[in-house]
Amino acid sequence: MIQGIGVDLCCISRIGELVKNRRFLQRVFHEEEQDYAFKKPVPARHLAASFAAREAFVKASGLDFFQIVFRGVWIRRFSTGPSIVFSPQIEQWMNKHCLLAHLSLSHDGDFALAFVLLEKR
Repeated sequence: MIQGIGVDLCCISRIGELVKNRRFLQRVFHEEEQDYAFKKPVPARHLAASFAAREAFVKASGLDFFQIVFRGVWIRRFSTGPSIVFSPQIEQWMNKHCLLAHLSLSHDGDFALAFVLLEKR
């Protein structure tokens, strides 16, 4: 059963400007996301998709934005596609509510899009 849906669109060039600030980059993005993004030709494209995924998760879950954005959720890329990873606190909340998270990311031009669906187990 679907428990929540969230979608977010993020401007890649905006994130590109923000991540020039090392403090912002380190405060918002997990090391794993940074490592992945900075191996790509346009790191901001992948960081923007990660940021959009956080926002989409906030919308799907109804949890506090700041609890999620600042290291509560991050994105892990696999050959089969991206997946959401949770801090222990968010993982506990997900387990308490018996939720599974599904994620889809896309980017085109100057925009990155994320779609999150929360499903009751």
